[in-house]
Amino acid sequence: MDSQANRRLITIRNHLRTLPNEFGIKRCPCKVISASEAAQLVPSNAAITISGFVGSGHPELLVNAVRERFEQCGQPRNLHVFNVAAVGDGKGRGLGKLATKGLVTRYTFAWSGLSQEFLQLAKEGAITAWNLPLGVMAHLLRDVAARRPGPITKIGLGTFVDPREQGGKLNGPSQADAVEVVSLGGEEYLWYKAPAKIDVALLRGTTADLHGNVSFERESLLTDALNQAMAAHNSGGLVIVQVERLVAPGTLHARLVHLPGAIVDKIVVAPAELHRQTITMAGHDASLTGEIRAPASHIQPMPLDERRIIGHRAMLEISRPHCIVNLGIGMPEGVARMVATHGQAQIPHALPAHLTTEAGMFGGFPAGSASFGAAHNADCIVPCATMLDFYNGGGVDMACLGAAEVDQEGNVNVHSFPGRQPGCGGFIDISQAAKEVIFAGTFTTGGLKVAVEDGKLRIIQEGRSRKFKRRVSEKTFAASSAKGRRILYVTERAVFRLREGEGIELTEIAPGIDLERDILAYMPFRPLMKDVKVMDKRCFML
Repeated sequence: MDSQANRRLITIRNHLRTLPNEFGIKRCPCKVISASEAAQLVPSNAAITISGFVGSGHPELLVNAVRERFEQCGQPRNLHVFNVAAVGDGKGRGLGKLATKGLVTRYTFAWSGLSQEFLQLAKEGAITAWNLPLGVMAHLLRDVAARRPGPITKIGLGTFVDPREQGGKLNGPSQADAVEVVSLGGEEYLWYKAPAKIDVALLRGTTADLHGNVSFERESLLTDALNQAMAAHNSGGLVIVQVERLVAPGTLHARLVHLPGAIVDKIVVAPAELHRQTITMAGHDASLTGEIRAPASHIQPMPLDERRIIGHRAMLEISRPHCIVNLGIGMPEGVARMVATHGQAQIPHALPAHLTTEAGMFGGFPAGSASFGAAHNADCIVPCATMLDFYNGGGVDMACLGAAEVDQEGNVNVHSFPGRQPGCGGFIDISQAAKEVIFAGTFTTGGLKVAVEDGKLRIIQEGRSRKFKRRVSEKTFAASSAKGRRILYVTERAVFRLREGEGIELTEIAPGIDLERDILAYMPFRPLMKDVKVMDKRCFML
């Protein structure tokens, strides 16, 4: 903790001690402590949960303090971290601070794409790790709070989290089972086992009063902080919340308070540099929190490249007004930009469309990169677990998700491939429940260069890696879960669709592309082909 923050804390404590007790009110012990004091409260062998989503809502001061204490005295040790979508910047900041041998020995997560340090430890055998669907992780923490045995759901059947596949295990079959197949009413479900308890929740909010009530008015997401707090409290554990400011008791409006002081044990005030709205971004964007609505004029058209072609073609699948759309991280982010810049001209019959993210955003313009999950000018912000209830129940009309590998049966892998192991995130929840699914990605990857000339696509340089495989290494989407839904695979040069029980069918080719030279030569299998059309020419025009 820096000296300025320490002086500020001492001043606050001294002020509290000298306040007159004019009304004879019995004061509670002060909940405001330093980050180093908070770190000392985390015991060894604890099950802990930490708030955040990709780049937002991370209690960086608290996490750093736990790591610093471990380096100083070797405590705490052997932590089991439960995380929904690990925050990081890919350069050492974020949850990856805890990824050091001895400090954490078990890691259960949905997505860790920007905190690859944990995955490296898993590869080395230094930690035991389980990768489970994002909705499962959110609901699992809620079930700890409610003392239920854990989520029982069809989400994950036939994928790598199915125990008949890998069971979500990163270290091999010898590690403990986190998932079981159960039968209810003659139907198969997966039971994801909830941990017995959560010992500590390290969370983050905006403003706390001196009784521990916490509001989130300057946070871009609610994440799962409330469920995490309840899980720890109901386990007899500790709830520690990092905030940016303190106010007097009774000054926070009840409708603003997201974490009630009744379940918050300690408050730590963080300096601005360790309480960024997004971990990679200095400053504050009020349009991500609902404080203001930013003008849409700052959204610039995408350059006419492969990302725009894919985003454009996916956008054209939005076919009716008030369609509820989910957009994944990466390539699908281009759909939002295309809707903003070209939607009114090209799909006016389908507007308005309601864009959403699994982090809890309804409406607005979804943010990208490390701010993924949040949205500019959102209509509504709900907790992640609530949004996944909606998603799992079929609330999404159309989803656009990424694709790292696709095989001849139509299975897709996004969670584990050469060089990266980001985890499945919300991919399984969304792809198994959305009414229509578009898997978006370039045809090859790693150095691909294309050009659009006179409305025709030309491949300048092929990517080093081929995305279409005879069989994917692991299944994040199982083609067997299609159940009559429309499933498309959109690339910059071709569009495929799933024919259940038969495989994938080539349905569209970009103008200027040669079938044999540019498509079939880079596929280890021959797709079904019946009525191949030319992709919409608008996708190749400014």
